Amino acid sequence: MKQQFSSKTIAAFFCGAAITFNSTAAFAQSNQSTVIVTGSRFEENLNQVPANVKVITRDEIDNSSSNTIPQILSQIGGLLVRGLNSSSLNLDASLDMGGFGPSGNSTTVVLVDGIRVNPIDSGSVDWQSIPIDSIERIEILQGGASVQYGNGAVGGVVNIITNGSKKNINQASSTYGTWGTLINNAIFKNTIEKTTYQLTANTSNTNGWRPNTAANTYSVDAKILQDLGGNDRIFIDGYYGYTNSQIASPVVGLVGSGNPLSVRPQNAGNNYTVNNSGFRQGLTKTLSEAYVVELDTSYNNKTAFFYTPQADYFTSLDPNNQNYGYAGSAMNNKLQGWQLAVSPRMKANFAGIGTTIIGYDFSKANQAGSNSYSSLSQGIINANAYGQYYNNLTSDSQSATQINNSVYVMQRVPLGTIVEASGGFRRQVQQASTSNTSISAANGTVNNTQQFAANAVDLALNLNYLPGQRIYAKWNQSFRFPNIDEYWGFAYDTNFVGRTVFNGILQPQTTQTYEMGGNWTISNLRLTSSIFKSTTQNEISYNPTTGYNYNSIYQTNRGGILFDVSSNISSSLNIGAGGKYQKSYYANGPYAGNSIPIVPDTTLNARANYLISSKWAVGGVVNYVSNQYYDAGPNSYSAAPVMPSYVIGDVFTSYKFQAIETRLTVKNIGNAQYSSYGGVSAFSGTNFYYPSEPRSVYLTLKYNLN
Repeated sequence: MKQQFSSKTIAAFFCGAAITFNSTAAFAQSNQSTVIVTGSRFEENLNQVPANVKVITRDEIDNSSSNTIPQILSQIGGLLVRGLNSSSLNLDASLDMGGFGPSGNSTTVVLVDGIRVNPIDSGSVDWQSIPIDSIERIEILQGGASVQYGNGAVGGVVNIITNGSKKNINQASSTYGTWGTLINNAIFKNTIEKTTYQLTANTSNTNGWRPNTAANTYSVDAKILQDLGGNDRIFIDGYYGYTNSQIASPVVGLVGSGNPLSVRPQNAGNNYTVNNSGFRQGLTKTLSEAYVVELDTSYNNKTAFFYTPQADYFTSLDPNNQNYGYAGSAMNNKLQGWQLAVSPRMKANFAGIGTTIIGYDFSKANQAGSNSYSSLSQGIINANAYGQYYNNLTSDSQSATQINNSVYVMQRVPLGTIVEASGGFRRQVQQASTSNTSISAANGTVNNTQQFAANAVDLALNLNYLPGQRIYAKWNQSFRFPNIDEYWGFAYDTNFVGRTVFNGILQPQTTQTYEMGGNWTISNLRLTSSIFKSTTQNEISYNPTTGYNYNSIYQTNRGGILFDVSSNISSSLNIGAGGKYQKSYYANGPYAGNSIPIVPDTTLNARANYLISSKWAVGGVVNYVSNQYYDAGPNSYSAAPVMPSYVIGDVFTSYKFQAIETRLTVKNIGNAQYSSYGGVSAFSGTNFYYPSEPRSVYLTLKYNLN
């Protein structure tokens, strides 16, 4: 169903935004000399990159209503952010930059200082382990970038840059708000001669607005950066994060119906705990005037525990009960995983020929899962009344390993003073092996090994025809390999008991995209826009009807337009707006024309700020998300009902006095009742949804120790 959005509605939306202020300093993209690294993995000017790139500055982050990185990406970056376990800490927030719906999180690459931080499974980025106070800027590249970054860079790339200037920063802040939410941050960053030392820490707690949404987390990050002279440097960054969060249950019914404060008894007390640690290292070394080499290495170790105290809710020892003879779901689940990555690359500048970049990426990852059942369920398994349990097992286990080897080359060639051609190629080979043991598998332990390869290609023309005026055209092919947990699905039996099922090692999906866009700076107004059309084959999908992940044999298409505009109206008033209109749908087969679920056609973002004085500012942001289809298998597709559109507005006011800054923020000021995710039950056919937070208020106190 096409979203109807009249010009009158759009006008009212942006007029409202103009008086709902979002305090930001000068917009970074108003300057064509802005240096970014996301375009090629080496530093370059923004106007040299044939892509749609937005830069969020440190000043914009400081002068916003955002308490977390996902809020920054949504409110300033205008990205689509969703989560199931809604809380003010955004612990499970996921991004969808390419319109891939349920798998959107797996088609967006997130980097910290150019180093990948996406987990090896389908889970969310551990946002809490990235210190928000250390961020210098965030670069957002829309569209495919697999030549540069390989696997998963299909919808876009978010690069969080923390290696900033040598400016000393010593500050602490505390935010307290609704539902007992308390967020504490501290950063101590000092430079002694050519060495910069940085230590950041965070603790966050909330009681949650719904039952079973309480959470607490803490993290620490330590970094040392050594200036080697010129642009050369080396850094090492170590981190640790801990999260303990309850898991909310969905509300049965359409969005807006039912009681959002209810908890299904079978979900009461569900809990999720994560320990996440690792390091990131980067080196930049100039060999000569023409050659620069860089080396990144990273290691991550993550352990997750899932506790389901009501796992036996449906079990029964009564022979007359329909659930008799069936064990409950696992009460305790553990996932232990690690990944190692090494990435050397070299950039060469050849006079008259252009710039060449060659690189090699290696990574190895492993994840093992195990579970245990309650004593009641173990007794049912051992009794084996119906003969559906095998090999005298009372637990399940899975293990998977991925080894990736990838080489790439990029070339930029000037075709005159204003036109530049560029292109690139990457080939990635992945070896995957799995082992699966299940209480319900008659054939015992099953091992599987596969090797798949995928290619990425990029061809582009970049035309800087006037100062501040640039257009580009490009074609690229990007790819995504399955996440390590996508070899398994999660199916429910007729008794609504969940079981892990092995669906095999899946092939990589590929996407070809045509894109045109540009940047236009006129006086103090800057506009960035692009149009795109993409086609995807072998799309890795999850069918909630069957519980299996699979490679779709049908082609999916996506196309649309996106824009971002910003302007310094005066020295006191800054405004900005952005949006995206796109269609994501099956292109052929029995589902031709059906929309991809959980993909809104239209997203709009408006932001503005007003400096009342040098000390006092007011601001805000408005986000609009159009209707979207509930998550369901393609065979359960229905044109109606749809999840309703929603508008969310945040406002704030801040006051600075010497070393102290206070900020009062009201989130969801209109108290909208909405949801970013809903689905359809595979058994009953009823709808369900996860409600998002109502209005909340936060007070922040920040003290600068410098």
